[in-house]
Amino acid sequence: MSDKKMLTASLSPHIKSPKTTTAIMLDVIVALIPSLVAAVFIFGYRALAVTGVTVGTCVISEYISRLVMKRRNTIGDLSAVVTGIILAFNLPSTIPLWMAAFGSLVAIVVVKQMFGGIGQNFVNPAIAARIILMVSFPTAMTASFPNAFAWKNETIDAITSATPLAALKSGGEIPAIRDMLLAKSGSLGEVCAVTLILGGVYLVIRRVISPVIPLFYVGTTAAIMLVYGAVKNENAVMFMLCQILGGGLLLGSIFMATDYATSPISFKGKIIFAIGCGVITSVIRLFGNSAEGVSFSIIIMNILVPHIDRLTTPRPFGTVKEKKHKKASDEKEATA
Repeated sequence: MSDKKMLTASLSPHIKSPKTTTAIMLDVIVALIPSLVAAVFIFGYRALAVTGVTVGTCVISEYISRLVMKRRNTIGDLSAVVTGIILAFNLPSTIPLWMAAFGSLVAIVVVKQMFGGIGQNFVNPAIAARIILMVSFPTAMTASFPNAFAWKNETIDAITSATPLAALKSGGEIPAIRDMLLAKSGSLGEVCAVTLILGGVYLVIRRVISPVIPLFYVGTTAAIMLVYGAVKNENAVMFMLCQILGGGLLLGSIFMATDYATSPISFKGKIIFAIGCGVITSVIRLFGNSAEGVSFSIIIMNILVPHIDRLTTPRPFGTVKEKKHKKASDEKEATA
């Protein structure tokens, strides 16, 4: 009896993968590094200080909160590091460091750990923290941003300016596409579109993310902006490119909207989610007071994800709809 091999029965899905949470998060960190290097090059070492504070606070907050909640510590999975970097990418380099630490505390303790930890949060922690910081400290978050390479310039009068999207919304000229691609004013993670695209390509090649959400999110926004630009008799193509390359659209579509815990499971669900993000972003940018809209669009669609999954997740083979099953039972009872 002892020589017989025992078979272990378990629930589906019976899928094994060599990828671990730590490996996935490490890939995300690698994809974010080019944008971090660009931010330090454009804004100076202040960008590195902000990132260091957010990452450090996220890791410490996760360690202490898990300890207090008497749960297995999870700082080794690197998810707190990823949250810290993404939160830093949503902040200006001039933000007071204590505000950056406060946002990190909110992201990890309130949004993530109080809902059970990684995979249990219903909204993206970095986005929720950014919105709380915007509401709590609007001047520090949105008043003005350093110009690219201003840290090398000793002329104080030319240090800060509005972001390209904010300037465009207030009636300014469409900025040069070269500047939009390589270096511009804004938050740390939105100033270099080239590095964000490279990071996204890396994650797709490594199969960490699916290209569905970024492509449909950016594509939906591009289509709406192109039509709007044509109707307003503006340079529609340049207006659309400015909207795509400016702000946090690329950062949000690649690194935040694709979060496993807060995005749909099915292919159809991902498309609905991405299109919803694109529509909400466009409406806020075109008709709202804010020149942005990415954070609000993603967090709204995060809340709708359970409903999207319920409507789009395929049913297991052989299952029968409840109404049909009830009807068949009634017919059987009637004939009995």
